[in-house]
Amino acid sequence: MDRRDAVRDYYDAIDAGDYDRLRDLLAPGFVQRRPDRTFDGRDRFVEFMREDRPRTDTEHVVEAVGVDSDVSTVFVEGRLRTADGDDLFGFVDVHRVGDAGIESLRTYTA
Repeated sequence: MDRRDAVRDYYDAIDAGDYDRLRDLLAPGFVQRRPDRTFDGRDRFVEFMREDRPRTDTEHVVEAVGVDSDVSTVFVEGRLRTADGDDLFGFVDVHRVGDAGIESLRTYTA
């Protein structure tokens, strides 16, 4: 799978609540760093998305996707939107993608 496609599938899986697919997209040592917390490990991240996420009635609106020259880093700019169509916040995600899947994600919000 193309790294850009893997990242797009990441957002689709979260928005659809397809946590098995989300888990399959992440490398075992996956780490997410975001302004309010860090998730170490694929299983911890998927558990949070499944059980502890404050809002599940959201959609990631991807506005731009870029890939660096070595094709291992995928940059995404977008917005998190409610089911009612209201924007919650903007984000920039920096995904590091390897052969085993998405290895890390750094999230910046605005």
